Amino acid sequence: MVHLDHTIGCGSALTFAAPLPLHAEKEAPGKANFMRKATAAAALAVLFTLSSTPAHAAEAIPSDRVTIDVVMVNGSGCKQGTAEVVVAGDNTSFWVIYSDYLAQTGKGASPTEIRKNCQLTLQINSPQGYSYGIAEAEYAGYGHLERGATGSQSVNYYFQGQSATTTWKHSFTGPFDDNWSITHRTEFSEIVWSPCGEKRNLNVNSSLKVDKGTSDANENSFLTMDYTRGEVRTLHHFSWKRC
Repeated sequence: MVHLDHTIGCGSALTFAAPLPLHAEKEAPGKANFMRKATAAAALAVLFTLSSTPAHAAEAIPSDRVTIDVVMVNGSGCKQGTAEVVVAGDNTSFWVIYSDYLAQTGKGASPTEIRKNCQLTLQINSPQGYSYGIAEAEYAGYGHLERGATGSQSVNYYFQGQSATTTWKHSFTGPFDDNWSITHRTEFSEIVWSPCGEKRNLNVNSSLKVDKGTSDANENSFLTMDYTRGEVRTLHHFSWKRC
């Protein structure tokens, strides 16, 4: 099993995207969700014209079209109608679009909102004679953590019937108030591959968690995982090899 853990806080060397306008920052737990949903259709339309560069150039990318069937979407972070999956036209990656994925604590938040999760069960329809794995994943969102509060984003992948899994976790420390963008990479030798000649569903389990810690209980801290200004930034890169 592969497990990676990183921390983000004040003074972190991580490069962030440009901050949201102030009004969008303050509205993120409520009104901004409506804004994100309103642009989802436009974002989907753009995705069908995009391609991406794989994290590992395996030189075995299938030429026949790869499609993905969403077998199941389950979890508090991806309620029905708030998650979409789109495959890149060059078979190198796929996007997951979340429009209502938010964990929060403090003022106005219920105890059940401190952690949100989403389990996607995907059937990757690839041409016969190919095996694939997840080589790289890019996640992004927005966060506001008061001083003393902490948060985390985690994701793991595994194939139906397999125990081997790749797990990534990223930690956040308040005070923090910015867009965040994380890239998780797996060494080629550690990629978990789909079984050759078998149809096995790929499970993608992600979560967001916020802990109030020693922060002021009258203040709100939150993490979101979604797209900003119509730009979808939750991207999973395939690595391919021949069986």
